[in-house]
Order: sequence, then C-alpha cells, then structure tokens
Amino acid sequence: MGCTALANYKMVSFDKIPSTQTYALGMVANGTARDRTLVLADAQSAGRGRYRRTWVSHHGNLYASFIYDAEDRDPRLSYVVAVAVVETLAAFGVHAKIKWPNDILIDAKKVCGILIEYAGRFVIVGIGINIKSNPTVAAYETTKLDNYANIDRSDLLNKLMKNLDKWRRASFIDVRARWTDLAIGLNRTAKYRGDTVELIGINENGALVLRDGTHYVLAYGDEIVI
Repeated sequence: MGCTALANYKMVSFDKIPSTQTYALGMVANGTARDRTLVLADAQSAGRGRYRRTWVSHHGNLYASFIYDAEDRDPRLSYVVAVAVVETLAAFGVHAKIKWPNDILIDAKKVCGILIEYAGRFVIVGIGINIKSNPTVAAYETTKLDNYANIDRSDLLNKLMKNLDKWRRASFIDVRARWTDLAIGLNRTAKYRGDTVELIGINENGALVLRDGTHYVLAYGDEIVI
C-alpha cells in the first residue's frame, strides 16, 4: 500500500486488492475517510459494478474510487461524473458517448463503468476504465482505449481528477446540456418496468424524463433498457 498526495487528493494506492470501492467503504466505516481521498489499484480480484455485477479488473487499466463529502444523495452526480469521464477521454482525442445513466461507450462498446455509492457523510465514486485490456462480457460488447490512442494511465488519472473537480463545480444547467449532447438513445424507445417508453432527457433535478403515450414519467435510478 502506498499513500501520497496528488492534485490536492490524498491517494491510497495498491498493486492489487479485492475492490477499491469496498476499500473506500471500509475507510468510511473505520473513520479514516476524508474528503478528496482517492483509492487506486493496479488490479482488483473482486471488482464490481452496479447491482453487484462483476467488473473484470486485470493489470493495465484504471481502477479508482474517489471519496467526497456529501451531505445528501444527489441524483445529478451520475451525470456530472459521466461528463467528466467523456471530457477526459476527449482530451486524448478519444470520442465517447454516454448510455444512461453513466456507461461510457466508444463505437457502441463499453469502455468505462461508473459506480456511485453513499456511505455515512460521504459519497464514493468508483470509475473503471479499460486502457490496455477489455473483458469478454456476454451481455454487451466492450473495448479499450489502446484501440484508439496510446494513453498513459497516470496522464489519464491526472486529467480525470481535474475534470471531476471542474464539472462538480459547474452549474447543473451546463452539465445537463453537455450530457444531452453526449447521450445516446434520446428520443428513441426504451423499456421501463416492462413498458415501451420514449426517452426524452433529464430534468433540472437529475430525473430521467420518459414519455409513455400522452403521459410523462420521471425515473430516478431505475433500470432502463435502451
């Protein structure tokens, strides 16, 4: 384990641990968590995504969990983080899109997953980006940054931290506009709780706006199948 300061973050780094997200939750539980703490690992043996799905985590990719102060749950944060990731990739000439709420895709293939969890007075933002390798997953296609550009992990992390800080400070009006520009599936049909609906966008509170016939539905955190 290493502990250093980087870009005003306290960084705790490992060669391999079960999960940066689980370690960060442990820091909250034992009282060692602080605002702007980064847990970084070269590899994970039990990486996980939303709904406890396995996130295959070989060496060469980016596995990071950011701990921030959070007085309340904020559904807008997932859009902030997704925009920050896409803007980070764009800085290296890689153009990605966002699949609701925050899957990052290149050429319709997943390159990054984001997991946001609240614990105590903190929120933990987990980000996994495929750089050197990408797993084979039955449910969807994956890709890696190496297919598009030669990106050093340290450079990627530095730019990511700057963009997270930038977009967390930004007005949600600006975040919403940028997310809308980057989102796939808008004004197309999707499945929501078994019904076919039209995906309209997000509102000022971060709710997903769906149209079901003549009715509009607001969804927070529910699974949408696009």
